[in-house]
Amino acid sequence: MRTRPRRLVVAAVALLATTAGLLPAAAAERQAPQDRPDRQDRQEQLSDGGLSAVVRYTEYGIAHIVAKDYKSLGFGTGWAQAADQVCTLADGFVTVRGERSRFFGPDAASDFSLSSATRNLSSDLYFRGVRQTRTVEKLLAEPAPRGPSRQVEDLMRGFATGYNAWLKQKRITDPACKGAAWVRPVTPVDVAARFYAIAVLGGQGGAVDDITGAQPPTGSTAGHEGSRAVPDADALIRAVRERTDEAAMGSNAVAFRGDTTASGRGLLLGNPHYPWHGGRRFWQAHQTIPGELNVAGASLLGSPTISIGYNSHVAWSHTVSTGVPFSLHRLTLDPADPTVYLVDGERERMRKRTVTVAVKDGAPVTRTQWWTRYGPVVASTDGELPLPWTATTAYALNDPNAANLRFGDTSLGFGKARGTADVLASLARHQGLPWVNTIAADASGHSLYTQSQVLPRITDDVAARCSTDLGRATYPAAGLAVLDGARGDCALGRDADAVQPGIFGPARMPTLKDAPYAENSNDSAWLANADRPLTGYERIFGNIGTQRSLRTRGAIEDVAAMAERGGLTVRDLQRQQFTNRVPAAALAAADAAKACAVLPGGTATGSDGKAVEVTEACSVLASWDRTMDTGSRGALLFDRFWRKLTAKVPATQRWKVPFSPADPVRTPNTLNTSAPGFATALADAVAELRAAGIALDARLGEHQFVVRNGQRIPAPGGTEGLGVWNKVEPVWNAAQGGYTEVSTGSSHIQAVGWDDGRCPVARTLLTYSQSSNPNSPHFRDQTWLFSGEKWVTGRFCEKDILSSPVLKVVRVRER
Repeated sequence: MRTRPRRLVVAAVALLATTAGLLPAAAAERQAPQDRPDRQDRQEQLSDGGLSAVVRYTEYGIAHIVAKDYKSLGFGTGWAQAADQVCTLADGFVTVRGERSRFFGPDAASDFSLSSATRNLSSDLYFRGVRQTRTVEKLLAEPAPRGPSRQVEDLMRGFATGYNAWLKQKRITDPACKGAAWVRPVTPVDVAARFYAIAVLGGQGGAVDDITGAQPPTGSTAGHEGSRAVPDADALIRAVRERTDEAAMGSNAVAFRGDTTASGRGLLLGNPHYPWHGGRRFWQAHQTIPGELNVAGASLLGSPTISIGYNSHVAWSHTVSTGVPFSLHRLTLDPADPTVYLVDGERERMRKRTVTVAVKDGAPVTRTQWWTRYGPVVASTDGELPLPWTATTAYALNDPNAANLRFGDTSLGFGKARGTADVLASLARHQGLPWVNTIAADASGHSLYTQSQVLPRITDDVAARCSTDLGRATYPAAGLAVLDGARGDCALGRDADAVQPGIFGPARMPTLKDAPYAENSNDSAWLANADRPLTGYERIFGNIGTQRSLRTRGAIEDVAAMAERGGLTVRDLQRQQFTNRVPAAALAAADAAKACAVLPGGTATGSDGKAVEVTEACSVLASWDRTMDTGSRGALLFDRFWRKLTAKVPATQRWKVPFSPADPVRTPNTLNTSAPGFATALADAVAELRAAGIALDARLGEHQFVVRNGQRIPAPGGTEGLGVWNKVEPVWNAAQGGYTEVSTGSSHIQAVGWDDGRCPVARTLLTYSQSSNPNSPHFRDQTWLFSGEKWVTGRFCEKDILSSPVLKVVRVRER
């Protein structure tokens, strides 16, 4: 596939020829095919000013942004993001400024996009504290690579200017914030603060209620601690394991080596599972600075860089890792003052952080937080981290990502990479990924998996020497270290190749290069390739030799078979995304149907003690095709049954054949239909569907859907417990017809490879569409594609962009 050099040269010259450094809209129009006289009518030109960029829109509202430098590129990105997502962006900026209580009230629930805070007040107390201590500004002032590069700083400055320019020049039509006082101009610090909030999501941001609610015991409470004085190790282990689920993020990704593909080049399928609503949505873009940067993919909202994407040489995606990005330090307190702790016998006073938050229709609220050399004190008996603060003991949270504003540079390095080696080089230089793995493939045929993330430097040796009694339970079980903060010799130290003290350096990261396939579905690094297991890493990164999730097991079965078959193309990646195969059903559906068929009298007793006739369910389960396609009959019944079964029957009793580390992909297996909860779960599922008026053999899409502008859009895919690659987490509402919304799941999907041409072969899909504005033509267009299991053909090279039948060219300028 050859390009036309003359057209590309003309395009590049035109983009940079004017004194402003960017093409006029008319010049861009002249580069389009001359048989499109209607193209001129679909242009928009904004008048004079300082910064400027060209935004070219192709199908489904995907923005291709061209600029002369990084500040201008940030400007165009901020402008274009605001055009699609102004309300969601503005809401996030209210969050990081600590102003949610001022505009929405202190007791209203936070949307959880940028922290775990349950109420606006606790969210504001935390983020106002960050703003008050100038935490973000201090990180911005750090020299690179410890702090952001000049290029990323320019991107952030330009983004803020572009967002503000859109607010100034445009009228908001989204009813979510039309006319709202909280939609205001932003500063570069606001943009950086969003980066910061994303970085600490796995640490401080995941314990906001416990940070802002921690208060020392007083005379009236210190003597009445009772059982609260002893932390519950099991509760803490459960809390750590549940944090990822509550964060509503996961993902699958696989990279294939060149000798498994038809072209001899690499292939990448990325399938991140992120929220469908709020500030952690992705937004599609293509960013170009001629001769400097040319990268496409998706950005997390508010980010001026491509978070997951591809260029002419390499493609990458991320999956949420098993690494625990924080540690706890038990403080031994001065018996005379619970705000003083001891280190090597020396008294050290906690730092008070007194924060005042403005409140809607009320007086300002002032609260005190308590900070130590390790980080903030966390305390709660029933919060995110169930820990007490007594007269003698407290716990501080160490989050190394609280010193990490390097995500933007890491991503920018990926965007410039010419292969997987450059991806690793960016990770090694910037060390900016807070809680994700990276999977990548390149045009030379290389594959890569690496868990290169920012983790506290807790080796197994440190944990053995310094763990408290609590830590000796939590570290092996969940990877959470609880260290003795009274011992100076338990300081975390520094690896020689680490960019900041107290974190692991790149040499310690679990990494797999050039395996036939490299896959991750949110389990540890151990089985990134089942034939080349990774071992030898510290427990804080994840476990080894333990049971894998059904999603991991199904994924490894699928991609290993694909690699063995060989001759793979992008089309094979597309098929894998929408196989909608149910690993749980492959293991259990046939046995469930057989056990159902022999139940005495064709009935089972439900949780309420009532007998339920289940004969029809037996035949439905037996004939079901074992997929979560929208047309599958029996999928909904199995889904509701499986949820109830896994809630009633412990994992240890669920299978007849237990897990074996020697056969981790195929074990455990064989459903234990004699478990007491089996028949009850079946009866409850049947009764539930009948009570809702839903046929047991109804097509899945009739009752698993989202509603957009009054229209039902069927949603394929299945929940985490089923193990489906195409994960969706739907919200059950029987009164409204079944699953009536998706909270999280497949989001920005990309299948990328290379053939003999110069352009990457890319197919993408943004499941929830580009805009959250119901008045936008791109509010639901890709959601319909997702429903129909269809894709968007990526337009990366100039000839492809210019040949788009819906091309719209917008020159955006600062007035």
